[in-house]
Amino acid sequence: KGYRIEANTPTGCFRALQTLSQVDRCCTIYDYPRFPYRGFMLDISRHFRDKDFILKQLDALASVKVNVLHLHLTDDAGWRLQIDSHPELTERAAWRKGRTWSEWNTTGQRYATAQDPEAAGGFLTKEDVREILEKAERLHITVIPEIEMPGHSKEVIRAFPALGCFPQSNEFCPGKEETFRFLEDVLDEVATLFPSPYIHIGGDEASKQDWGRCPDCLRRMEEEGLESKEELQSYLIRRIERYINGKGRSLIGWDEIL
Repeated sequence: KGYRIEANTPTGCFRALQTLSQVDRCCTIYDYPRFPYRGFMLDISRHFRDKDFILKQLDALASVKVNVLHLHLTDDAGWRLQIDSHPELTERAAWRKGRTWSEWNTTGQRYATAQDPEAAGGFLTKEDVREILEKAERLHITVIPEIEMPGHSKEVIRAFPALGCFPQSNEFCPGKEETFRFLEDVLDEVATLFPSPYIHIGGDEASKQDWGRCPDCLRRMEEEGLESKEELQSYLIRRIERYINGKGRSLIGWDEIL
């Protein structure tokens, strides 16, 4: 004749409704999560997916009580987020020649503009993100943005060659103050847009191959008393962490940052 839900929070009530939608008999259910963080990562850099696709995924995630959507927004294969202070990111780095990552990767990793007849890709506008976040909030899902650094940043360096050690570098130059000004500009807009308590900065698979011969990196290492390229990467991560902490957020990343 009815049902009764008891929970400690509105989120618990919402999860209970998901459970009820999956049972068809009278019963009593005691349910609580084994893990407080139940995440799903969607990589829309290598394989772009638009707002409507992501909205559909949110419904699927909520039905199985996943409570975190980790959006991998930037990588070599494409920059996927509108940044007002640097529109070149979506003008020059959101489009490529190659519909799939495999096709792009095996045909020279070429970038394009939206006007190019061979262009594939796209990006989320800020309005797209707001719509995604509104639905995620209704479904009690936290959306965590990821902005990769210092590696997996080839697309940024192609849009802004001065941010690399050399014009053909594939990762940020931690020796240049210009690099940190750029990253702080981006993080300002990311933090304003996403209410998540976490901002993911990647941090994995940085080759650091140019750092040992880059005069800016060598100068930074001398000034900061750093003895290796690994310590130089830690300098970047710690500096960015302080900036993110200053906005009341916590930094997370892949295990290399440890």
